[in-house]
Amino acid sequence: MAGTETGADRPGSRWRRLPGTRRWGRDAKGRNTWRRGWIVAVLALGVACLLAFHASVPNTFGNFGSLLETFLPWVGVAVPVLLVPALLRRSATALVALLVPTLLWVNLFGALLTDKSGGPYDFTVVQHNVWAYNKDIPQTVRVLEAAHADVISLVEVSATELPVFERDLAAQYPYRAVEGTVGLWSKDPLTGTEPVDIKIGWVRALRTTVVTPEGDVAVYVAHLPSVRVQFDNGFTANQRDASANALGLALAQEKLSKVILMGDLNGTMNDRSLAPVTSQMRSAQGSAGSGFGFSYPAQFPMARIDQIMTRGVTPTDAWTLPRTGSDHLPIAAHIEL
Repeated sequence: MAGTETGADRPGSRWRRLPGTRRWGRDAKGRNTWRRGWIVAVLALGVACLLAFHASVPNTFGNFGSLLETFLPWVGVAVPVLLVPALLRRSATALVALLVPTLLWVNLFGALLTDKSGGPYDFTVVQHNVWAYNKDIPQTVRVLEAAHADVISLVEVSATELPVFERDLAAQYPYRAVEGTVGLWSKDPLTGTEPVDIKIGWVRALRTTVVTPEGDVAVYVAHLPSVRVQFDNGFTANQRDASANALGLALAQEKLSKVILMGDLNGTMNDRSLAPVTSQMRSAQGSAGSGFGFSYPAQFPMARIDQIMTRGVTPTDAWTLPRTGSDHLPIAAHIEL
């Protein structure tokens, strides 16, 4: 009824609104809740467009599309940030608009938040970029051995530290294959080890066969070139992309049906530039892990650029290991061969 006072408006009421607060009805300019908050609503729909059409963002300038896809899950942080002004504006329009990026984010990444682990396994693998400047190799070895893996793949192994790893891992892992700065340590015999040319001028990838009781498994260990985010050049990833193409070709020519790829690929499963690899392999974390499994940087992990991928075998669990002296976290997976 016109002229009716609410308890919050009645003179002397202890429920009176504080100065500057707004009703969900009309504001001081006479706009209702659907006619205000349009700027927030437009920003929310912009976030939704990035999530829905990230594959259409071009790589022609600074590989911006790949940069976006590397950190794509973090685009969702914009939703709670925009929620604050939407609530302060008491804008129904903005709140409805925020539902769009929320639902898109859940559609893209919601499955990663569920626990998909469980099931039988007969093979455990560990992957770690040990970092060329790692000052605590013994502690790193302790963390890796605690996972009780059947094979451990290491990348960025310097010539100085290689003898230390060989000595410290020898008791539990009598078989090893080392090519350049990458290596595989195994409890089962290895055969047919050879370098894989990933087109960078020196050896940072290998292929070997692990002879397991369940049959031969082709294992690839790779360390693709690093990428950099620079103000003048954007996301410098061209060398990494060329290496991904070469690695994808090697995987396509693999004759064994059971294949495991481990390594630091310097890219995520969302990055289109890794499609020559990711289109052939399934991610252990995406298939059997819980959460995003971010592995880099170790101090505050923001992306999973270290990968365990499979073909012809079934991951049943995937997780990250405790921090070592490296700038990456180790990752592990259970696999049913």
